[in-house]
Amino acid sequence: MSTSPVREVLSYEMFGTAVRKLAATIADDGFRPDVVIAVARGGLIPAGALSYALGTKAAGTLNVEFYTDIETTLPDPVVLEPLLDTAALEGKNLLVVDDVADSGRTLALVMDLMRQHGADARSAVLYTKPRTIVVPDYSWRDTDLWITFPWSAQPPVTVRES
Repeated sequence: MSTSPVREVLSYEMFGTAVRKLAATIADDGFRPDVVIAVARGGLIPAGALSYALGTKAAGTLNVEFYTDIETTLPDPVVLEPLLDTAALEGKNLLVVDDVADSGRTLALVMDLMRQHGADARSAVLYTKPRTIVVPDYSWRDTDLWITFPWSAQPPVTVRES
């Protein structure tokens, strides 16, 4: 009998479909981001794909650490170096992108930071969980399952032993 939890599994093919649908939702809403901000690491790949899908060339990254393992977090999300040049964001339309709004604490931290710098910031995620404290402006799908993303489905590559 398997002890593995039931998971939401996102394939690369479905990821492509999800990004196009999410981009269409954003475009249909009339929001035109000047800059797409990835919440690293989980938001890097979705943000890059969304920036292409929306035709937004300016992109940035904000590194935040919160999850240390499945269902295991630090006490609070922490912004890591290198830091984003937030002064350059004043008056811009920003699309903050992450993979999932799980607890919502990371997204809340980043959105507050972006708005403190005078930006019109909106958020987009692939997945929203019912327990999130921040409902993203744009989301592709809701789930209460742990998600296996195609870019993190396998362990990191390490040096092979001879």
